[in-house]
Amino acid sequence: MKKILILLSFLVSVSSCSMQKLAVRATTGVLENTLVALNEENDLELAEISIASNLKLLEGFLKSDPQNKKLLTFATFGYTSYAVGFVEPKSKDRAKNFYLRAKNFGLQVLERNKDFKKANRSSNEKDFRKSLKKFSKKDLEILFWTANAWGSFVNLSRNDPFALAELWKPQALMERCLELDETFYFAGPHLFFGTIKGSLPKILGGKPEESKKHFDKALKITEGKMLMIRVYFAKFYAIQTQNREIFENQLKQVLEFEINQAPEIALMNTLAKERAKELLDDIDIYF
Repeated sequence: MKKILILLSFLVSVSSCSMQKLAVRATTGVLENTLVALNEENDLELAEISIASNLKLLEGFLKSDPQNKKLLTFATFGYTSYAVGFVEPKSKDRAKNFYLRAKNFGLQVLERNKDFKKANRSSNEKDFRKSLKKFSKKDLEILFWTANAWGSFVNLSRNDPFALAELWKPQALMERCLELDETFYFAGPHLFFGTIKGSLPKILGGKPEESKKHFDKALKITEGKMLMIRVYFAKFYAIQTQNREIFENQLKQVLEFEINQAPEIALMNTLAKERAKELLDDIDIYF
């Protein structure tokens, strides 16, 4: 009788866990629609509050279904975007923590590939790059957001030699993204390399000429509708090369752009307008 009760208890527990996972998986479509709605939001305060609350809800879902690839991908994207949009301008230390959290969520997915996991843990660059060839277009989203999170973490950790020593890893991840689809997420791979190659000093791999090519390519692909590309062009290339003309030209185009011309990315473009105004207000500090 005791064995039967233990067995029944076990079955109830397993059934409960399964039901929780099913419930969580049923919500992924709702989360996707929420992301679409957030991207269309142009009230920054409302967007910031909504994203923060949704991220904690997402982590709650992951407690019930910790191996869910879709949820882990949402978390990687969510924490990276939240840090870029709302946290880094106010607190670089908090942003670093969010980037690190996002990176770790992403690696949970990528390290399911045994070759990648082994290469990442050993930090053998040849094996690492070779393992990336195993990833295809279906892995593009998690590759992209993990690279973004990791690269952003390193960018804010330039005084940490251990973090800097791994800069080649997010760059290699993004190179694979560039190979798979250079247009992904509004030419995101080009924006990444334009930023990295423009902001780093030459001794750490900065290449201003290549930076400009990536920014120009990103603007061409997006037809100039993703305004953050222009903001980063001004901030990470124009300031570094002391090109005041490009700085002013790019930021003025941001301010003149009507948000309703690209309603699907209203949030990012509203943020870009705010950043552009701040940069222009401080132009005499930079030049």
